[in-house]
Amino acid sequence: MSTRKEKGIWILIVDDELSHRTMLRANLEHAGYNVLEVGDGRAAVEAVRREKPALVIMDLRMPEMDGITALKEIRTFDRSVPVLIMTAHGSIPSAVEAVKSGAYDYLEKPVDMDEVLQAVANGLEFGDLKRSERRGGASSGEVALIWKSPLMGEILDTVRRVAPSDASVLITGESGTGKEVIADAIQQLSLRAKKAFIKVNCAALHEQLLESELFGHERGAFTGALEQRKGRFELANGGTLFLDEIGDMALTTQAKILRVLQSGTFERLGGVETITTDVRIIAATNQDLKQAIERGTFRKDLFFRLSVVPIHIPPLRERREEIPLLAEHFLSVYARKNKRAIDGIAEDAMQILLRYNWPGNVRELENVIERAVIMTMGDTITKEVLPAHVRGEVAKQQEGAEELTLLEQAERDLIIQGMLACGGNRTRVAEQLGMSRRSLYNKLKRYKIGEQL
Repeated sequence: MSTRKEKGIWILIVDDELSHRTMLRANLEHAGYNVLEVGDGRAAVEAVRREKPALVIMDLRMPEMDGITALKEIRTFDRSVPVLIMTAHGSIPSAVEAVKSGAYDYLEKPVDMDEVLQAVANGLEFGDLKRSERRGGASSGEVALIWKSPLMGEILDTVRRVAPSDASVLITGESGTGKEVIADAIQQLSLRAKKAFIKVNCAALHEQLLESELFGHERGAFTGALEQRKGRFELANGGTLFLDEIGDMALTTQAKILRVLQSGTFERLGGVETITTDVRIIAATNQDLKQAIERGTFRKDLFFRLSVVPIHIPPLRERREEIPLLAEHFLSVYARKNKRAIDGIAEDAMQILLRYNWPGNVRELENVIERAVIMTMGDTITKEVLPAHVRGEVAKQQEGAEELTLLEQAERDLIIQGMLACGGNRTRVAEQLGMSRRSLYNKLKRYKIGEQL
């Protein structure tokens, strides 16, 4: 098996701290990568132009030219090279600005090498996809996801692996978590990307109407069927069919779906002709299908056919490190849509967004930001324009915390800051606070921090 060095995978390290560059270089070379290094942003721009590295790891604060300025300049002539920004200042504004300027991801100093190596592997794969897209490759297409958490990183790895296959995928998760976005990503990266991609909401139609929508019908099949109509399985032949909210499907329809998955055949309603179709199925639900199987409302055999590759999307409250990135993304989208010159979110408003529990997940966050863009009078979203129920819930959380002693409150605040800074990584938080994992778990439970973070 050829090594990364033999494949010519070059990584450029940009950092004005020689000791930190040396440490990164040693670890990356040990992992099998070729490494270049420079000490400032200006030299980085020239190195990318001249050497064309596969990936760049660049510090944010440097003399001569800072990381974001260098990143913006690199993006003027190379939009495909992934850039990982390192920052010892871990602030929300700097991280968000880096991502908005075109960074693939950001890392907080002191870096964790396991996280660096994972980010490098993900970044290199992303770079390959971007270059394939520019060449017009069959599996081109950018995964239109904004993510930071390890949980979502693992999900994207699964998406990239399963996409080129024809395996059925079952996506589960609460309403508003982004199941349809994941389905879109699988389609974009699949070998069927240029074929039909048809979506059906199984909860939106009555049983007979849903069967007609899926399988089509012949003239006279039922009252109102005045002409023959092709169904979604027929129209999606050669492509992909996304069955959203499949947990709401009636058992009789489930049986017909199972037959298509097993044999690739079906008949239109009222018809006798057997039709063959080649369709890849991606299904999604916010229900617990295993419980539905126990209740007898979902077929066990269909569940196993659909969940060849299961993907569970965690709720937003379990991946809070993505809230700033998502909020800034939605701000950009809706400011442009509403022709508003809004350039940021105030720190106190962002803290409220970070502490709110988001029962409606990403969809609720999007609605809150859209409303805030419309209601904001100035050039910054402040806490005053956030919905009253969002501000109220966070205020109640803070009122409950006032019952603690001053020392307990200080400890609680320190743990919350650590959890936000480390993206919920409890091992890193325990290490930074100088306590054992067990002690941290006990304090999280005692201070009810898990209910907020």
